[in-house]
Amino acid sequence: MFSDIISDILDDSVRVKQTAIRQNAGKIAECAEKIAEAIRLGNKLMIFGNGGSAADAQHLAAEFVNRFRIERPPLAAIALSTDTSVITSIGNDYRFDDIFSKQIRALGKHGDIALGISTSGNSKNVLEAMRAARDIGMFTVGFTGKGGGIVPWSDLAFTVESDVTARIQETHITIGHILCELTDRILFPESFK
Repeated sequence: MFSDIISDILDDSVRVKQTAIRQNAGKIAECAEKIAEAIRLGNKLMIFGNGGSAADAQHLAAEFVNRFRIERPPLAAIALSTDTSVITSIGNDYRFDDIFSKQIRALGKHGDIALGISTSGNSKNVLEAMRAARDIGMFTVGFTGKGGGIVPWSDLAFTVESDVTARIQETHITIGHILCELTDRILFPESFK
């Protein structure tokens, strides 16, 4: 009974990922170069989003800080969705729309990279953080669905042509994993020989 549904979901997931990654291959490589250069210069990657995208931000930050596939020194990355005291104090004292932008202003610096994740492309707190990052002189990367307001605030935008949130998120994490591996290959080429 469910086998057809399972096959359809798998086929759709594979199709959406293949399309998005093939369409964005050049930008993925460019983004990995930017991340590697930022880290090489002592800067960091700041990742943020809401809900499943917050989980993806945390997941990707862990891959950079701990390790991805190879043994290597930790790389500077932080997920802005993990400090509940900071998030709830900003949300309570100011606005939920400010939870990431205030962290960007406090912790970000020129040369850092801001990676905002919003499946709709219109999450107000993600857009506010992208604006703040631009004001500081950070390089901005947007992960989104079919576009939305995040695209104009992104130096590089990765759009996923799907109306299904799950397919968008699956593609985002795959692009994120590719960025992790490419960054490692750029910074530690000897580990891949």
